[in-house]
Amino acid sequence: MNMKNLIAAFCIAGISLGSAATIAEAAGKQPAAPSSAAPAKDKEYKKDAKKEAKADKKAGVVVGDKAPSFSLTSYDGKDIKLDELLKTNKAVVVQWFNPECPYVAMHYQNGVSTFNDLQKQYASKGIALVGINSGGTGNQGAATDTNKKAISDWKIEYPICPDLSGEVGRSFGAKNTPAMYIITADGKIAYSGAIDNNQGRDKKDAEVKHYVKAAIDEILAGKPVTTPTTAAYGCGVKYAKAK
Repeated sequence: MNMKNLIAAFCIAGISLGSAATIAEAAGKQPAAPSSAAPAKDKEYKKDAKKEAKADKKAGVVVGDKAPSFSLTSYDGKDIKLDELLKTNKAVVVQWFNPECPYVAMHYQNGVSTFNDLQKQYASKGIALVGINSGGTGNQGAATDTNKKAISDWKIEYPICPDLSGEVGRSFGAKNTPAMYIITADGKIAYSGAIDNNQGRDKKDAEVKHYVKAAIDEILAGKPVTTPTTAAYGCGVKYAKAK
């Protein structure tokens, strides 16, 4: 093949690759792991993306639904009951947690403290934050010691609870870590989706949309949530295999 034909072939290939990338983005496939996050195997992310693509989109709850009640024990031994939290707070923010998922870890590392900041800013205003790890025994990020170490290292002051059976996670329809849900005092889902729009950690501050924070502010102001649903990003929840 002469040089002219070789260049033409590369150009054609470049156009095809670009088109494929556009289609993949439109289809909502998982982005590559953030460069600032903990190392992860590409195969794992591709596997998660395939699982999520096959998941039933109707499973779980949607905005406006009554939130499934749950009663869990946190890694530090405290009983965490949704019904009790709703009696004493204006809203409960639930975060799906996995300390070994880079999309979770990036919110606690390298000077970023997204969830800890939320807890510090809103706890005194009647907003409770709860983390739930629905990973099954033996799966990535589910080990008790791993979670306790992350809670200590990352200085997490809100409760993180294991849900080894996956019952709570499946009742909500949580598919990603960190998927987010906001439940108002009437027990209904007011927000479901991502913590923000910065999954690649590549946006400038002015470009970042803090979905959960904005929703909390609107709830506290007695206003309807402007953006009640977004697409959650992250690793797939490592549920135990169904028996």
